[in-house]
Amino acid sequence: MCGLVMHNATFWLSLVTSKCLLMKAEVMGSKSGRREKPKDAFEDTDGLYDPECENSGAFKAKQCNGTTCWCVNTAGVRRTDKHDTDLKCNQLVRTTWIIIEMKHAERDTPLNAESLRKFFNETITSRYLLKGQYITNVLYEKPYITIDLKQNSLEKSPEDVDIADVAYYFEKDVKGQSIFHNSVGLNVSIDNEPVKLEKTVVYYVDEIAPEFSMKSLTPGLIAVIVVIVIAIVTAIVVLVLTRRRKGKYVKAEVKEMNEMHRGLNA
Repeated sequence: MCGLVMHNATFWLSLVTSKCLLMKAEVMGSKSGRREKPKDAFEDTDGLYDPECENSGAFKAKQCNGTTCWCVNTAGVRRTDKHDTDLKCNQLVRTTWIIIEMKHAERDTPLNAESLRKFFNETITSRYLLKGQYITNVLYEKPYITIDLKQNSLEKSPEDVDIADVAYYFEKDVKGQSIFHNSVGLNVSIDNEPVKLEKTVVYYVDEIAPEFSMKSLTPGLIAVIVVIVIAIVTAIVVLVLTRRRKGKYVKAEVKEMNEMHRGLNA
């Protein structure tokens, strides 16, 4: 048994507890040059919320906060725009691929890729009890470390730990916010050398593509798009004005040449 402590509340967990129940416990206690990501991969931009869980511990497909509702995947991450309570979420869409991307602190020499792969494989299988078959890749592209967890509904048995739960435990561990009782987090050590991680981002790929509209884009991304559009419009305006000025110059030059020619013939 392992213990989970949220402020004054203690929860005793059997093996790895579902992410949905873990998030609910947190809310009760406390009342974001490397491999290209898949085009349908998306981040969790909402963070912690008080989820509705099934009796099994799974997320309910539809989550609400007052009069605002949205659909989530099996990792509990929002995969649609937010709507009113009339929103229909017909099924809980499975997250089949989770990409955990970390960046280590600046160092003079790169890490040993094989030692790094071995460390994370052994850590994930022993600490989070995930079967090794679901860890499909551990890639090192200095300074980025990428771990791929893949698990579809046909592969997963009822006894198997879900990759969404593993990713949640792992992310908390590397950020020093361990969910395990009396644990300060995960100490990453490659070839007996401590490795400091500066940034960790988790991406989700669902078996059905998410349904986001332009209005769901982050303000930063919208700002980038606006800047690009303004730059394109500005370039077009400058090009048009330049051509007009050039045309006027050519016309004036031709007129002057004709006047000079008439003057010589006079």
